[in-house]
Amino acid sequence: MTARQAERRRAARMRRLRGLLVVLVACAVGLFFLIVPFRALLPARALPPRGEGEMRLHFLSVGQGDCTIVEFPDGDALVVDGGDGSFAANDALVRYLKGLDVSSLTLIATHADADHYAGLTEVLRVFGAEQVYLPVIASSESAYRRFLDAVEQEGCRVDTLVRYDVIARPSGAYAVCISPHAAGETDENEASVALFLYYEGVRILLSSDMSAVRERALLAELSLTDAIFDSGEYAVRLRDIDLLKVAHHGSAGASCAEWLTYLSPATAVISCGAGNSYRHPSQDTLARLAQVGADVYRTDACGNVLVTVSGGGMTVTFA
Repeated sequence: MTARQAERRRAARMRRLRGLLVVLVACAVGLFFLIVPFRALLPARALPPRGEGEMRLHFLSVGQGDCTIVEFPDGDALVVDGGDGSFAANDALVRYLKGLDVSSLTLIATHADADHYAGLTEVLRVFGAEQVYLPVIASSESAYRRFLDAVEQEGCRVDTLVRYDVIARPSGAYAVCISPHAAGETDENEASVALFLYYEGVRILLSSDMSAVRERALLAELSLTDAIFDSGEYAVRLRDIDLLKVAHHGSAGASCAEWLTYLSPATAVISCGAGNSYRHPSQDTLARLAQVGADVYRTDACGNVLVTVSGGGMTVTFA
């Protein structure tokens, strides 16, 4: 064998070794991310710490999707919807939750529209959850099946929310479901979970995607008594509330004049994406909110909206 032939053989062996090394590294990386979701490595978003005794609501800017995080004074959090599951929305949600560094999570999928539930799959993969509330109407979409698979893999408690169900905390903060009335409904949007939140005298309504049809049905019940939605010791008073999360991203088909007049919210938050094809929020809805004197904050214009509840009052900032 000549010296040149020997050199060629050594070079060939080195190429094979390098190729094998590349394959081994790729397999190791793939195995790592099968065990550890890559978003677990993302840096936490820099957020101001929650003060002692404060309850905070974070209305996240996740495009046309919907996501609200209720950070209770006890240190745990309620994630109400999780955005549409897009790459950018998932990154933003995971980084935000890492920045909050809460003690435990409870997740609520208000209804089975992907722009509300899809991001919760990634929350489960990265953080897990103590409990998950599923919609009363399921979906046949593949994204919804992936969400259910993630719920099953996590092994957390699973339930649905219907009227008079309560989520209460030792701090005195609580949430009461006022809609849907019961399981067995047929329209996804009308069956979406509407939550009344209360803490230290401040009253908040998270409306999800119900339309004016459901709003008028609720008004008909409220005409009997303002206490129609009370659940035992947990009072629900919707007249002249402090904060309204506007229904269905500010759609013209929701937030009817009668409903807004009854609620008379001091502050309203609209979750919507910039330049969305639905043209949300509707100018009609904005006009009706102006008519009742509500200060309006939009995630497409303001980014993440942070509402801090403390000492019987409420402040709005941006995070």
